[in-house]
Amino acid sequence: MGESAAWYGALIKPAFAPPAWLFGPVWTVLYIIIAVSFGYVFWQAFKHRLPWRVALPFALNLVFNAAFTPLQFGLRSNVLAAVDIALVLVTLVWALRAIWPRHRWVALVNLPYLAWVSFATVLQLSITWLNR
Repeated sequence: MGESAAWYGALIKPAFAPPAWLFGPVWTVLYIIIAVSFGYVFWQAFKHRLPWRVALPFALNLVFNAAFTPLQFGLRSNVLAAVDIALVLVTLVWALRAIWPRHRWVALVNLPYLAWVSFATVLQLSITWLNR
C-alpha cells in the first residue's frame, strides 16, 4: 500500500480533510458496529423473522463498502470511488429506513456510520473535484 499511500498523499485535499491516521481507528469502530448490527439483520432474515427484501440494502451496502478501497487505492480512480461512496450512502439510508419499523436499535446504532459515510461522501466528492 506504500505506492497507493504516496499517491493518495499527493492528491489535493480540502481543508476539512482529517489526518490519514484517523481513518483506521474510525473504521475499526464502525466495522464492529456493522458486524454486530448487520449480522443481526442477516441472522433474522436467515431465521425467516425478517424478509430478505429488508436485508437486501444491508448486503448491497457491504458490497459497495468493500469496493471502495480497491477502487480508490487499487485503481486510483477518484471518480469511481466517488460513485461508490455515494452508493454506500444511498444503500445505508435505504437499509436504515427498511429496518426502522422492525428493529429500531439497528438503525440507531448505525447513526455514527451514517454520519461518517455522509462526511466521507462530501470528502471524496471534494477530492474528486479538486483533482479533476
